[in-house]
Amino acid sequence: MLLLVWLLMLFVLYVIVKLWASAFGGEIKSISTKYSGSQLLQKKYKDQEKSVRLEEVDGAKLVKTVAENMEEIFRRKAEATRRLVEAAEEAHLQHEENPDLQYEYFNAVLINEVDEDGNSVELGGEFILEPNDHFNNLSVNLSLSVVQVPTNMYNKDPDIVNGVYWSEALNKVFVDNFERDPSLIWQYFGSAKGFFRQYPGVKWHPDEHGVISFDCRNRKWYIQAATSPKDVVILVDVSGSMKGLRLTIARQTVSSILDTLGDDDFFNIIAYNQEIHYVEPCLNGTLVQADRTNKDVSLSLSLTLPLSLSLALSLSLSNLINFNQAGRGSVCSRAIMLVTDGATKMYDDVFAKYNWPERKVRIFPYLIGRESAFADNLKWMACTNKGYFSQISTLADVQENVMRYLHVMSRPKVIDHEHDTVWTEAYVDSAVSPHYAACLYRRALSKNQGILLGVAGTDIPIQELMKTVPKHKLGIHGYVFAITNNGYILMHPDLRPLYQEGQKRRKAHYSSVDLSEVEWEDTDDFLRTAMVNRKTGTFSMEVKRTVDKGKRVLSMHNDYYFTDIKGTPFSVGVALSRGHGKYFFKGNFTSYVITVLPDNIWTGRTYCNTDEHHEHRYLTQIQAIRLYLTGRKPHLKCDRELIQQVLFDAVVTAPLEAYWTGLALNKSENPDKGVEIAFLGTRTGLSRTNLFVAPEQDLLTAEDNEGVFNADHFPLWYKRAAEQVPGTFWLARHLLLKSLARENKSVVLASTAIQLLDDRKSPIAAAVGIQMKLDFFQRKFWTASRQRAQRRTMMVPCDTEYPAFVSERTIKETTGSIECEGCMRTFVIQQIPSSNLFMVVVENKCDCSSFYRLCVPITFNPLAHNESLKCERLKFQKDRKRPDSCHPFHPEVHILP
Repeated sequence: MLLLVWLLMLFVLYVIVKLWASAFGGEIKSISTKYSGSQLLQKKYKDQEKSVRLEEVDGAKLVKTVAENMEEIFRRKAEATRRLVEAAEEAHLQHEENPDLQYEYFNAVLINEVDEDGNSVELGGEFILEPNDHFNNLSVNLSLSVVQVPTNMYNKDPDIVNGVYWSEALNKVFVDNFERDPSLIWQYFGSAKGFFRQYPGVKWHPDEHGVISFDCRNRKWYIQAATSPKDVVILVDVSGSMKGLRLTIARQTVSSILDTLGDDDFFNIIAYNQEIHYVEPCLNGTLVQADRTNKDVSLSLSLTLPLSLSLALSLSLSNLINFNQAGRGSVCSRAIMLVTDGATKMYDDVFAKYNWPERKVRIFPYLIGRESAFADNLKWMACTNKGYFSQISTLADVQENVMRYLHVMSRPKVIDHEHDTVWTEAYVDSAVSPHYAACLYRRALSKNQGILLGVAGTDIPIQELMKTVPKHKLGIHGYVFAITNNGYILMHPDLRPLYQEGQKRRKAHYSSVDLSEVEWEDTDDFLRTAMVNRKTGTFSMEVKRTVDKGKRVLSMHNDYYFTDIKGTPFSVGVALSRGHGKYFFKGNFTSYVITVLPDNIWTGRTYCNTDEHHEHRYLTQIQAIRLYLTGRKPHLKCDRELIQQVLFDAVVTAPLEAYWTGLALNKSENPDKGVEIAFLGTRTGLSRTNLFVAPEQDLLTAEDNEGVFNADHFPLWYKRAAEQVPGTFWLARHLLLKSLARENKSVVLASTAIQLLDDRKSPIAAAVGIQMKLDFFQRKFWTASRQRAQRRTMMVPCDTEYPAFVSERTIKETTGSIECEGCMRTFVIQQIPSSNLFMVVVENKCDCSSFYRLCVPITFNPLAHNESLKCERLKFQKDRKRPDSCHPFHPEVHILP
């Protein structure tokens, strides 16, 4: 058997090497006098060959540059939002409320809707919409905004109509902002009255149930901008009278309150009757961060055990005071939410002991049910403790009544006239925008009253931030990442969406994925702690990284460089892998070279910012480079250093065009050669390809784009080539152009990394390879092995989990056995030299004679549930940095609301 394995290996290797030689072997030289441009470039390269040098990436300088670039993006978005705030304040100041005002506006749900007679419905009307690729190919109106009103509110309520009327003044500012900064996407104003004005105008569609549940006041950006961080204790009455509908309303009220809490807030829930009971017993005497996990845990617990209201108030006030004095939690606003169907006393003795005279803990009673026998007591609690009283009679009343507490909590900020900038974490918002966004919002407030008008803001696509990253300097496995003040990921290559039935779907708790969950090798949280505390520094560690959607694992040593992004709560980091990841070639070629740069070269990086001005949006990157270097577009911003490097790559690789053309001409002599395409890619994003067969459809499809360079990543075939030992090749079914391969019946036969061979420094200059027909390769293989291929159903791995196998290159041969139909088969595996291939020979018969003698019964012993471990995980909190802004108290806030 061993001899057979070696014979098969040698024969297949001979076929592969021969094919490789026929496609790329020999000296690369021009074979046509028509390619004078290539010859000119080759001559220029020879003239300046001495100027080519090896350069090491300065990680500290690189991360500083990235931080400054991102800071500039955030600054521009802050300025746009500030203009919205000022315009909203001024428009409201000039407006006089009119309860009888009649005004027709464009409702986002009703625009372009008609009745049975073909007439526009009320608040609809004809609204011009045109597709726009800048807004994810949605049909939008760049001249006007639209207004969305929550389903539970009346479209023509006087408060809504008056607010919509004066906020029309924002249309001009929306348009002006977009003209100043064409990289802006969605701009909006969320009113405290409930309506939401969005630019550009776009039609909203109900969900499968015919409703739109969106309420801007319940979004994190609105709540975080309207209020300061807060510590909240929720007291829930679970006495005998709280049952049936009342208990259902109480549960919904608690859920709605939790929805208003964000990652900068802290909370606990206490149920009361006659005895003390925390809803989560292990959280006795403390509060936990209001992240999605903790809120879900609290909602899943039953509110059934008791504690008296007097003790509950005392305990809650004591906990809030002690928690604050210990420097834990938000160390800002404090509140108690009382959910009950009545209170027989006013409990002034409790408040006098714990909360007066400062009244720094606000009380917000929610009276459940239609009865109001005890309403006066609850109103007194609220009024004497700077809170607000609400009565909730039905489930439909819950949302609106819960939201009222935000207006009260916002008063200190409003009176201080502080326009705090608030940046939220990255999120996926399917109701408004499908983009991943880091969002900026400001308050719009009245200049003469402590009343919140609303929140203005804009989205910042993560993709725009990624454009500031010089990917060519990061190397193949390098990346940039950023985190929030809570240590949650703002962007990271491992923060990927999930897929279900071929459709992208949101990850659970997507916005609260901690850095330690992806940089898990940092067991001491050194990197995370330093970045949360906005420090500048370096760190290194051994890591394992995956490629090909988690199916392959790589071991490497990463160096991390990090710093803060000024003016934001974010910190940014750069990870560089040692070895070829930290070195690159650098040449120096002048602008005239661009005159002979062919149009069919793919350039997958962002060399010029074509989003900066509207007149540049039509330009391809090649066109933009030409205009930039010729000086015909003086306002076009480009990365000159990257352009020089891609021109250097273009010069060095130019002779391949003539060589590939010669191969294509000679292919007619041997039409069964099987090669479909030859390709080359460089670190700067330049790709050269040569088709040996005519494509049956457009050259590039959506799937094909995964195989070319873009702003986010190196294609998989380039990564796999770089992982190989210099001088070897690999084979896989990761295609460059899937449009050439019907039913995926092609294979990338070979690819290799061209490197500067040095013991310490070996940067990747380029990866080259060919794509060939799979059936051609299979015929050669089966001819070599003299066996027939057995047809098998291809198994598709699941979207979220893969078995991982790591090749140990020092092991040349191994044997083993596998189970088959209750028996065992033996097999032999041997490496094919100079490749990533393995020859596997499996015994074709099942021998069951000795199998059953080897069988041993297996038993499982259940492990005991560790309740203390669960409790510790709930109470444990990693380092975080509190927001700089805090407005918990203002002496001008009167006791009465």
